[in-house]
Amino acid sequence: MTDTPYGISLDRAGLRFGKQVVFQDLNLTLEPGKITCLLGPSGVGKSSLLRLLAGLSPMGGEITGQRQAISGSAPPPLEDAVVYMAQTDLLLPWAKVLDNVMIGRKLRREQILTADREKALQILNQVGLRDVATELPAALSGGMRQRVALARTLFEDRPVILMDEPFSALDAITRRNLQQETVTHLAGKTVLLVTHDPMEALRVGHEIYVLTGTPAQLSKKIIPDGAPPRHEWSDGIWNLYQDLLDRLSSTRVTRQ
Repeated sequence: MTDTPYGISLDRAGLRFGKQVVFQDLNLTLEPGKITCLLGPSGVGKSSLLRLLAGLSPMGGEITGQRQAISGSAPPPLEDAVVYMAQTDLLLPWAKVLDNVMIGRKLRREQILTADREKALQILNQVGLRDVATELPAALSGGMRQRVALARTLFEDRPVILMDEPFSALDAITRRNLQQETVTHLAGKTVLLVTHDPMEALRVGHEIYVLTGTPAQLSKKIIPDGAPPRHEWSDGIWNLYQDLLDRLSSTRVTRQ
């Protein structure tokens, strides 16, 4: 994949299901080479927005607006530039962990080289799962399965990475360690990470948005000081944490 900085934007995006308008006239730009975090109450449309950026149409939904690439040079097609990590792990139950990590290559009928296996094993080692590379998913806990899904996402090495709550099933220590590993591994990539955890967003995000309201709209972006991954006790973090909590607690999703 290209190392050229590559962003992606939605222009006047809209999504409705019948009379229910999820969002409309929504504009979002993922800046090239930055991690953008998206917060919002449950049901507001965060996952739907992520899917639109991935080029995946919500079933039964009416979509408006335009998705386009942002690049200083001729960008690859969007479908070749984006990798999407869903909330569910989507592991193939009959494939070993190592094969699940490389499953994209197999589905595209690409040759898997020794270097690919070594890369996959290295990523599994980074997420603490090299010892279970030959196991089937049924032998893993929910948190371990989520880490395999994360390893599969990292293995694809795309310019744009869209992640829907990638650390939600993990214990606090594993989650914190993987946040740091992910920030390091994805340096220079363009990332949108959906999370319910304001502190996670403040630790890993270059920019943070809050999606609220009915129809949903994006807040003005928040830019914490310093480069991620940040320590929880970095200057200004707790003030921003309280601000994010206040924004989230003052909103709720209503249905038309």
